[in-house]
Amino acid sequence: MSRSAVRLTTALAVLGGLSTALVAPAAATGGHGRPATAKHVLLLSVDGMHQSDLAWYVSRHPNSALARLVGGGTEYTHAQTTVPSDSFPGMVGQLTGGDPGTTGVYYDDTYSTTLLPAGTTDCAAATPGAEVDLTEDLDKNKDSLDAGQGLAGLPGSILNLTDDARSLIDPSKLPVDPTTCQPVYPNSYLKVNTVFEVARDAGLRTAWSDKHAAYDILSGPSGTGIQDLFAPEINSQAIGYPAGEDWTQDNAATQAYDSYKVDAVVNEIDGYDHSGAQKVGTPAVFGMNFQSVSTAQKLPSSDGLKGGYTATGAPGPLLANNLDYIDRQVGAFVAEIQRQHLAGSTTIILSAKHGQSPIDPAALTRIDDGPLLDGLNAAWKAAHPGAGDLVVHSVDDDAMLLWLSDRSQAAADFAKNYLLHQSGTGNDINGAAKQYTAAGLSTVYAGAQAAGYFHVKPGDSRVPDLFGVAQHGVVYTGGQSKIAEHGGAAADDRDVPLVVSGAAARPAARVASSVETTQIAPTILNLLGLDPKSLQAVRIDHTKVLPAR
Repeated sequence: MSRSAVRLTTALAVLGGLSTALVAPAAATGGHGRPATAKHVLLLSVDGMHQSDLAWYVSRHPNSALARLVGGGTEYTHAQTTVPSDSFPGMVGQLTGGDPGTTGVYYDDTYSTTLLPAGTTDCAAATPGAEVDLTEDLDKNKDSLDAGQGLAGLPGSILNLTDDARSLIDPSKLPVDPTTCQPVYPNSYLKVNTVFEVARDAGLRTAWSDKHAAYDILSGPSGTGIQDLFAPEINSQAIGYPAGEDWTQDNAATQAYDSYKVDAVVNEIDGYDHSGAQKVGTPAVFGMNFQSVSTAQKLPSSDGLKGGYTATGAPGPLLANNLDYIDRQVGAFVAEIQRQHLAGSTTIILSAKHGQSPIDPAALTRIDDGPLLDGLNAAWKAAHPGAGDLVVHSVDDDAMLLWLSDRSQAAADFAKNYLLHQSGTGNDINGAAKQYTAAGLSTVYAGAQAAGYFHVKPGDSRVPDLFGVAQHGVVYTGGQSKIAEHGGAAADDRDVPLVVSGAAARPAARVASSVETTQIAPTILNLLGLDPKSLQAVRIDHTKVLPAR
């Protein structure tokens, strides 16, 4: 058996003893002289998972790994992720302690009015304003699981992927700094430092596994925060599946993809690098993102199972299958921690970058945003002869973020007024016609209001000129290939699980007060005996360590 093979057969057998062992505090001291209650923090993010999903699963599987994880620690039953509730601001928030206005990261595909477009070489003559793409599009080869490294024998060889994810990014696809005329890498785009950087400064080892090379952003402005970043490309061609189908378009494929990262984390628990080839010691801060729950919520069906929810908050068969999968992986991690005698010094934090909306299938209204934006641009040109398009960049999942060519308040108000007067026909969960009003929006923040919403000054170079909060159940899509999305401000998008279990955690504790996932960052440092105020965003946003009770 290879070192990376997950030892699922022993996982549940050791969990009973582990739930007690995990809560024993470690006798250690952090690099800043603070008492450390853990030597290792394993952070697990389950994209799409809601607190209601965790509660549903635990109530029906009281002897499961997830139930034992909850029972062995503190569960925060009213935790919320960032707005926008997208993967990048959500994950960045967990590892910096900052909201988008502080970190400068609003989405995985965003815009800056001060940077220059990718490929710019004559910076003196270029006009500022550029898309900041943090997706698979940055890869040297986004169609390959190894993002262009050129490994032979994929997918079996994927654990040989480089730990230097930045080397998999094509610099010609990056926006350009007008001052230096050099490409701006994701880590340099982040405005504040990360947990990984603070840990490295204290001489501790770090590792992370995620879905794009662009997650090198988590290395922070120094670029040195993550020593071992394992980032196989999730939106590449799924090997063994039809041409043009990536790992997210079939749920079995997504589980297979997630399992590569699970193998990497097991190797790290064992004290090796992600490949299992080099003995380097178990990281102080490490973990991974799971994607399979998210695709089970989005796909109408996959592998002969119906996706999403059967009723409000009731997981359908595909989603229930994926919650079983997550449970098995959590059990495997806990079993490996026990096997390596790390139970008394390891804390596991379980949360999610974002939820998914809607969890009530009857609430779904799919709206094609293309005609809405085309209509807005046409109306602007009609009112301003000779003008170009008003919208220079948009991101519309289940919220609407618009960056405008004219950043005046009048232009923002024009866009807001236009959108709120648009009605039309979308489609429901079954594809039947469904009417919508106000472009599917409930509230629109325009110009200075949008800046105020994100706590930045009007004219900030990164803030959207318009932020539209979608009506409950609205998903902006031109087809019928998905039944849920994220990115907005709805409870379904933001209400995520948060469990802190293991060393220093109080067993069977429940905190019902409202907390934010940004509080994970200072909590990690506090557990390791490091100063939470070493994080710039913690100082700016006054982010607190998670309460014990």
